[in-house]
Amino acid sequence: MKIAIAGYGKMGRMIHSLINEGGDAEVVSIIDPYSRCEEVTARQLTKESIANADAVIDFSNAQAVMENIKVYAHCSAAAVIGTTGWLEHLDEAEKIISGTDARILYSGNFSLGVTLFLMLVQKAAELIGNIPSYDVAISEIHHNEKTDSPSGTAMMAAEKVLSCLKRKSEIITGNSDGKIKDNQLQITSMRVGRVPGVHTLTIDGPADTITIQHSARSREGFAAGALQAAFWLVRQNAGLYSMDDFASSLTGGNANA
Repeated sequence: MKIAIAGYGKMGRMIHSLINEGGDAEVVSIIDPYSRCEEVTARQLTKESIANADAVIDFSNAQAVMENIKVYAHCSAAAVIGTTGWLEHLDEAEKIISGTDARILYSGNFSLGVTLFLMLVQKAAELIGNIPSYDVAISEIHHNEKTDSPSGTAMMAAEKVLSCLKRKSEIITGNSDGKIKDNQLQITSMRVGRVPGVHTLTIDGPADTITIQHSARSREGFAAGALQAAFWLVRQNAGLYSMDDFASSLTGGNANA
């Protein structure tokens, strides 16, 4: 499969390196308006710069995503978007690709381990739904160069909790100013050093504490998951897909294999 990489930062370079190690994919273009790496083949994402690609893997930046989606819609492209910080525009993105042959899969994290973590978070929220003595919170730690806070993965975990735990209906981020309300789910973030990513769901009751945690050892898991997602996406019908759709194919769901 021929791959175009949009955004040649840390993740873009990791995906390029992974593909170069061998397999069934090859990189045919690398698009980045800022990078001075000699591997970059185009400065702008256009119909021409992705013309030879079967799929685009997009780790650009939040400000560029919506314009990129317009290009994907115009070209009927298959695009895996791992960029975070833009999901408040998801409804607009769906309207842009509606009626086109574009296939877009978005996620704040393509690690297969994170996929399992999110499934466990959802199941845990379901299990404590009728046990009001247990409270929940989410925390995340990342390297000090990460630009968005909280992380996309933390927000996905929070949405999983809210979808199953009816006594939580509002997300608050950062340090609270005094006592939080019973319906609030808090997400706290720490930025330090070179941590690839640690996400934790804490379930606390009067007598004990339960934690569910995912700790990334490197970005390789994120890159491998994004590449696997691209192979999956090119076999799907037109539309907007989430990580849940992709995950169902990994765990025996009804999505196309």
